[in-house]
Amino acid sequence: MDPKGFFVYWINQSKETTFLDVATIRDTRTGKYAKLPKHPKVRNVFNLDFPDSNHLAKTLTIVSGPDMVNLTYHNFFASKEKVTQVINRCICVVADNHMLVHLYSRYPCFLLSGSLFFFSIYKMFPADKKRVESALAAAQLPKGKYDTIKPDVFTETAFRSFMTHLCPRPEIYEIFTSYSTKPTMTKENFTKFLNEKQRDSRLNEELFPRLRQDQIKALIDKYEPLSNNSNRGLISPEGLLFYLMGPETTVVMQDSLAKCQDMTQPIPHYFIKSSHNTYLTAGQFSGVSSPEMYRQCLLAGCRCLELDCWKGKPPDEEPIITHGFTMTTEILFKVDVIEAIAESAFKTSQYPVILSFENHVDSVKQQEKMANYCKTIFGDALLTEPLDKYPLKPGQQIPSPSELLGKILIKNKKGSHEKPAQNKKTAAAAADQTAAAATNAQAPNATSQDEANPAATTPENQDENEKPQAGQEVTAYEAMSSIVNYIQPNKFISFENARKKNKSYVISSFVETKGEAMIAKSAVEFVEYNKRQMSRIYPKGTRMDSSNYNPQPFWNVGCQMVALNYQTMDFPMQLNMALFEFNGRTGYLLKHDVMRRNDKKFDPFCDRIDTVVASTLTIKIYSGQFLSDKNVKTGVEVEVIGLPGDPKKKYRTKWSTTPNAINPVWNEEPFVFEKILLPELASLRIVVHEENGKFVGHRIIPLDAIQSGFHHICLRSESNMPLTLPALFVYIEVKDYIPAAFKKLHPNLHRPLMPLTSLHQQLVQKKLKRRKKARQRRFKLIKLQLMQHQTQEAPHLKPSLKPLLHPRRPKQARSLNRLLKPKKNQALSLVQTQSLHLIRKRKPVQLQNLLKRLLLRPFPLQQLQPLSLLDQVTHLSHRRAAKVTLQHVMCCTHHSFPFVNTLWIKALWQG
Repeated sequence: MDPKGFFVYWINQSKETTFLDVATIRDTRTGKYAKLPKHPKVRNVFNLDFPDSNHLAKTLTIVSGPDMVNLTYHNFFASKEKVTQVINRCICVVADNHMLVHLYSRYPCFLLSGSLFFFSIYKMFPADKKRVESALAAAQLPKGKYDTIKPDVFTETAFRSFMTHLCPRPEIYEIFTSYSTKPTMTKENFTKFLNEKQRDSRLNEELFPRLRQDQIKALIDKYEPLSNNSNRGLISPEGLLFYLMGPETTVVMQDSLAKCQDMTQPIPHYFIKSSHNTYLTAGQFSGVSSPEMYRQCLLAGCRCLELDCWKGKPPDEEPIITHGFTMTTEILFKVDVIEAIAESAFKTSQYPVILSFENHVDSVKQQEKMANYCKTIFGDALLTEPLDKYPLKPGQQIPSPSELLGKILIKNKKGSHEKPAQNKKTAAAAADQTAAAATNAQAPNATSQDEANPAATTPENQDENEKPQAGQEVTAYEAMSSIVNYIQPNKFISFENARKKNKSYVISSFVETKGEAMIAKSAVEFVEYNKRQMSRIYPKGTRMDSSNYNPQPFWNVGCQMVALNYQTMDFPMQLNMALFEFNGRTGYLLKHDVMRRNDKKFDPFCDRIDTVVASTLTIKIYSGQFLSDKNVKTGVEVEVIGLPGDPKKKYRTKWSTTPNAINPVWNEEPFVFEKILLPELASLRIVVHEENGKFVGHRIIPLDAIQSGFHHICLRSESNMPLTLPALFVYIEVKDYIPAAFKKLHPNLHRPLMPLTSLHQQLVQKKLKRRKKARQRRFKLIKLQLMQHQTQEAPHLKPSLKPLLHPRRPKQARSLNRLLKPKKNQALSLVQTQSLHLIRKRKPVQLQNLLKRLLLRPFPLQQLQPLSLLDQVTHLSHRRAAKVTLQHVMCCTHHSFPFVNTLWIKALWQG
């Protein structure tokens, strides 16, 4: 990064920080003059007097701040370029370690370079001074106003003792006593706690086996503070507390934070992190434009940036970036913006960057400048020609993010490459048109431009029924058109027209109001449109304060580029930042299967999705830690954000009984969100407020990334920055949704139908060993005939299919008996008769072979299409927490019970 300059500090050999006189050079970041040292000794050390010293390559600027606008610059100057590069890499490794920010530790880090004064501790915990003094005294640490604590006294053990007395945790002892009435918990009870509370009930034990005894012993040794207890395999309440604050109990699955999604799908199959009017730092009408916003957005993982390009003024005639017809400041297209993008484009993510040009430059010469700047500064990173495998043809999809690694794509109107003689005439018409747009912008009843005029193309940031805000976009001349390929904006006409043309490289932009109207009127068609090509949503022009709209409805219909104002950290922006933290902060998130497949249609307003198992989320808020710097009452609000059919109720705890911001406890019933239709598209939001309504902290987590169990959730600020101390202790459980009617009729449906464990299998084998010989001779002929029939019709099937549905479990057999039982006045089919007979008689071998035969042909009596059910079960079998249970299929099929188990086994077997 280029330096902000102004101050330079130099550390000499005596390691004393000395302020030096400075000289000035031009700073490429701001176009102003920065400062460099004047001192002869310093200039000699850094070779500043040599013409080839390359000063800027030796500078390093560390930018920090609470958001993307209010930034602080820390500038450094090195003697060699290599030193700057090494420091830069080391800092980026720490800053980009997104795993660390999701870990919670109640023990903040102290830099004990010297004596620690008491008032430093009080400043960290200002909510209750008396409690801090009492905790220091209980930990046998000095507590006087001017006392100091030496590093050899303030050890980790002393600090833990201090924190334990400062923030007691009665809720932890309550949980502990529910599993052990003694002062310590045995390894067996601890194992029971881990299996019942900390393990996801949906996990398949074959794919995700339970913790081994040596692993549980390792956890006890790691977290139990007393060696006597750990040697005997015991854990105390303090050890349980330390375990619940460790990395093993993070609320977010660590695997989902890393790049874990398929990046080989076409780009329209992804949500893309997008910015609107990227250059602005404040409102849309007045404020400062800054190239630093481009750096910050790219470093935050943003993959789509917007550039409002306008004609530069004489004598330089350099194109500028600004918000037209407003009082916002101007920045240079080349020196400020393009160079800033080239510096930071691929520091956080290597996946393609899309530059969305809103081109108002009506000069052929200046458009040629813009194209040349992009080619020379971006170099090979700029994609100027389509890939050979993906020509620009109707019906042909565009490349995937993995095939465009390190590439920059230009989104700009593509002209018709008119002859030079016509260019002058068109340029003059465009100039007249821009002037007319400026005049019409002030008129109350401005009319749209004549569509017959080739230069009067519809601007991107203009609704059909709205007056232009910043003038019309002009014709793209040959230079700019030549660098546009896979992202070609075009005016949207209709879904039917887009379906017929089927041009995946054409993108349409919609103002939020028009997008909402299209969702309300044609949601299913909008989803189908977004399967083939891309759409970009941007805020309406009346949001002069740079506020944002809710992006969730547009994600629900598959819109790829939901562009937001990154300078405003409101709720929509918090939701956007939280969602794109996952998949390695690549800026690309793969859409759900129902939003990508051409053979499926998805309605976001539906109340049931055939191929998806709905989820039920249960959360209990136990306590908070260090929520506020004041001694006030606090409360927690919980909600789920997802599809329109998801639970909309917001749950709120009562205010804490006493003013206590250090360790408030809420003893209330759990909050239950039933039937979350599409868990992969839903998020859990938790917000903490003071009694006076002041915001304390929040956290937004995608539902599909939540781990069940007890967790400490580290809260975030309004700008989504991790807070040092504030946290919530909660219990979260995510289960598959079971309708209340099925729960009442079939209370045993929660029992899993899955392969037997080895111990259970041995017991069953011993129990059936005596019956096996007698049964074998009796049914030998029938078994042989069934196997021959199977081999003739499907020779590729395995002769011995491991029975996933074990008919010798009495409760499961009774459940299947009830399922197969027909309604009144309804005759039994042959399949139902055979199945009922085999289930009632509990004939496992015959039932197994019958199911094999049923695999060979479809059934006309099935009320639901087999493909839908097959997709349902295939999805289950590949899920992270897949556990095949009978309620999965029951909730999906309703009345197709005679054929459920057949397709179910088939899907699992093939998967």
